[in-house]
Amino acid sequence: MRILAIDDDDDIRRLFSVALSGGGWSVDVAADGRSGVEAAMNGRPDVVLLDLNLPDMSGEAVLAALRARDAMPVIVVSVRDSEADVSGLLDAGADDYIVKPFHTSVLMSRIRAVLRRSVPESVRAFKGGALELDPAQRKVTVRGVEVRLTPIEFSILEFLSRHPGKIVTRSRILREIWGSSGDDEAGSLRVHISSIRKKIEPEPASPSILLTEPGIGFRLALEFED
Repeated sequence: MRILAIDDDDDIRRLFSVALSGGGWSVDVAADGRSGVEAAMNGRPDVVLLDLNLPDMSGEAVLAALRARDAMPVIVVSVRDSEADVSGLLDAGADDYIVKPFHTSVLMSRIRAVLRRSVPESVRAFKGGALELDPAQRKVTVRGVEVRLTPIEFSILEFLSRHPGKIVTRSRILREIWGSSGDDEAGSLRVHISSIRKKIEPEPASPSILLTEPGIGFRLALEFED
């Protein structure tokens, strides 16, 4: 597997090279946006690690350039940690967002998760922890017991199951489930999430499966099991 790290900080680039190569990955680095985009297009990395504060162009512009040409996974790694930055970059197509400073073990775990999610696939059944979801039969079971979801509840949970472990923004869920009228359904989404939790969570008041990421969206805190 090949990782491309785009960051203008020499120390961070060295950290990426040492830590990730030690984990068994090949690592390429770029110190600015234009050379990063060129390296991504020529080298076809499996994952791109992208800083936002680059000397020649913004990280947002680099992400847009990558997304215009390829679907390679992109993890933003930045000191910027506002809700607007995180949700905006995820909506723009970033696959994950890590705030600096970070532990290398967390970074490597996030990379592995993104790689698992990036494998092309048709709609498939999901199994993670006690939860199983079969899109073909529109069936959900928890600890082997079938639970009844409404059509919208099922659609929400099925959409989140396509991105296990990943934060999915509210606006993305609203667009996916309600289309052009999604902006008017924010209140409905909260109600449906609450109802789903009552059906799949051991303790709905303290959820451990369907988590809220405050100000951003929701995350299915499960990993896909083969």
